[in-house]
Amino acid sequence: MADFIQHLINGLAAGTIYALVALGYTMVYGVLKLINFAHGDVMMVGVYIAYATAKQLGRGAQSSLLGVMLIFLVAMGGCALIGFLIERFAYRPLREKPRLTALITAIGISFALSYGFQLDIGFLPGAAPRAFPEIIRPTEWLVIGDRDVVLWNWQVISVLIAVGLMVSLQYLVFKTRFGRAMRAVSYDHRTAALMGIPVDRIIALTFMLGSALAAGAGILYAIKDTAVQPLMGLYVGLKAFVAAVIGGIGHVPGAVVGGLLLGLVEEFVVGYTASTWRDAVAFGFLIIVLLVRPEGLFGRITAEKV
Repeated sequence: MADFIQHLINGLAAGTIYALVALGYTMVYGVLKLINFAHGDVMMVGVYIAYATAKQLGRGAQSSLLGVMLIFLVAMGGCALIGFLIERFAYRPLREKPRLTALITAIGISFALSYGFQLDIGFLPGAAPRAFPEIIRPTEWLVIGDRDVVLWNWQVISVLIAVGLMVSLQYLVFKTRFGRAMRAVSYDHRTAALMGIPVDRIIALTFMLGSALAAGAGILYAIKDTAVQPLMGLYVGLKAFVAAVIGGIGHVPGAVVGGLLLGLVEEFVVGYTASTWRDAVAFGFLIIVLLVRPEGLFGRITAEKV
């Protein structure tokens, strides 16, 4: 029973990170019907911005409350700017083109970021893995039995930050004027434009919001795994995409549930079988969900005009 509780805690902590990244996928798909495969690499860039910010603050300041908040704000703001630039100069000119064109462009941006950051010139960091600074020093907050169950402070903080960001996003989408405009653009951007909604601005803000969430998720992931390297976004981004599809791509609560389920599935596979089965079972879980519900757990089947 103790092992089950420990794996449950670890799975939820990992799942919240997948859920945050998956929200970016599902938001962009909701407004553009585009799979932004560069999203995971934007997360990686956010981690490097956080890494550089923490190094500038120094060992003492980076672990203070103000320092941690500054690291999150700088990284999320930097990624929001990157998301805006990607949408403005890469995706917007292709908006009326076939979807395959935008999809290939997204893959190209993904590889440009992940392999471009392996260059060791100027401000680029190089391919060598780096240890992420301990902005949250690991501390045991709860120990049950003879260390049968251990709850770490970074797990609690990670879950609280992720849940706070998710709740804020849910409020923004369903309770604000911007959220109503975003849902209108998602339904039909041409009709939304005729109704006076600034479609280009809404889409750009959606990209910026999703990119900022990816940066926050990336910092939480780096705090957990500590190793920072340019290809980390490919792995995490692909898993988050799986989570978004499981929950129902384009459905915000579905992305959260999909991320949590994927984190739990991976953790229980590692805990009760072998770590080498983690990826195989995760993608097998995706296949089973799609066989039973092709639209995902929360998605809806919609007829497409031809």
